[in-house]
Amino acid sequence: MQKDEKQKIAARLKDYCVQKGSQNKAANSMNNVSSATISKVLAGDWDTISDEMWRTIAAQTGHEAKAWHIAETRAYSRMGFLLDNAREDSLVLAVTGDAGCGKTEAIKNYATSHRNVYHLCCSEYWNRRTFMGKLLQCMGVDFTGSTVSDMMDDIIDTLKRKENPLVVLDEADKLSDQVFYFFISLYNQLEGHCGIILCATNFLEKRIKKGLRTKRKGYEEIYSRMGRKFVELQVVNTEDIAAVCVANGISGAKTINRIADDCECDLRRVKRAIWAIQKNGGQV
Repeated sequence: MQKDEKQKIAARLKDYCVQKGSQNKAANSMNNVSSATISKVLAGDWDTISDEMWRTIAAQTGHEAKAWHIAETRAYSRMGFLLDNAREDSLVLAVTGDAGCGKTEAIKNYATSHRNVYHLCCSEYWNRRTFMGKLLQCMGVDFTGSTVSDMMDDIIDTLKRKENPLVVLDEADKLSDQVFYFFISLYNQLEGHCGIILCATNFLEKRIKKGLRTKRKGYEEIYSRMGRKFVELQVVNTEDIAAVCVANGISGAKTINRIADDCECDLRRVKRAIWAIQKNGGQV
């Protein structure tokens, strides 16, 4: 790995430590990265640090090898507005948007630029203990040897001590009912102390409303706590795609229109198309 790439990763790690609150909390929030390794990276003592470790740090701090510039699309701006409101006013919100509309990109960038914002990308296999472990790790809290009750207490105590904390559960539609029920307990103990956002595709809304119709256990409580409302982000349009293209050096109208026609309103497709053009030296 080249020196200039290591310098960029080290700079990103420094920002990551500031965002987490300390080097120890940053280390606790990462897998297979010790506090001693972080100290060496930040001190410029790189001789004993392997390229594999550099890549491990880069992946977990959000560093991207390929340059990418964020554009203020309508969904991106809307998501930022909602994140601000939830954090500042300790609100619970349910936000839905099409796959590829920029939800996760907006959340990731918001979390890197604001203290006490904890972004979790949810998975189907998570049970209650896994969920709590992931949240504690994200907060930089060591939970080794903790019981489920201990973990719950640590989550509540830690969040109550933070200024304007925000927990964002991305892809929340993947959570099991067991974890959804736990969300009720989390809300009950953190109401007025912490913002919580459930973010997903519109399948989350369909799932909740189906649970309401069938009177499924806990779904009425969940729906009530999210304000009985789903906030929908805007669908990606040509203007959004053009903004992303221009931000990343693609300005020709013909090229932008071709990307827009091919991307099916999915900004992930737009990103791939732009990278392909850049790789080919500007050729479509």
